[in-house]
Amino acid sequence: MDMTPDNSVDPTPQTPAEPASDALVQEGASALPQEELDRLTDELVAAFKTVFDPEIPVDIYELGLIYKVDVSDDRDVVVDMTLTAPGCPVAGEMPGWVQNAVESIPGVRSCHVNLVFEPAWDQSRMSDEARLQLNMF
Repeated sequence: MDMTPDNSVDPTPQTPAEPASDALVQEGASALPQEELDRLTDELVAAFKTVFDPEIPVDIYELGLIYKVDVSDDRDVVVDMTLTAPGCPVAGEMPGWVQNAVESIPGVRSCHVNLVFEPAWDQSRMSDEARLQLNMF
């Protein structure tokens, strides 16, 4: 899918002091009103948090597996994500889980998920919440 994204969302997990809608939407020219971008951002994060790596009891958002999210003015969403390891047993299934979660958001027209391995995922990408859940402090 060759698409020029109009809006980028920084999927880095935020601390409680930073509201997701303020911290994730980056400034840029968009036909979508700011309140719609804020709503989509919040709902995208919520959708990512419904997808779990079956081997790790933490959602993919808190694990830091979502690298980039682009939302076009037509509400087409493109997600760049990775896996904790290239040989992950659900590598063929997880992008579909993410696509289904995103496409369940009201107003999203379509979703395309790209599985990327650069940069390689490491534990530094995990949120504090994920570290706490996994006892990794």
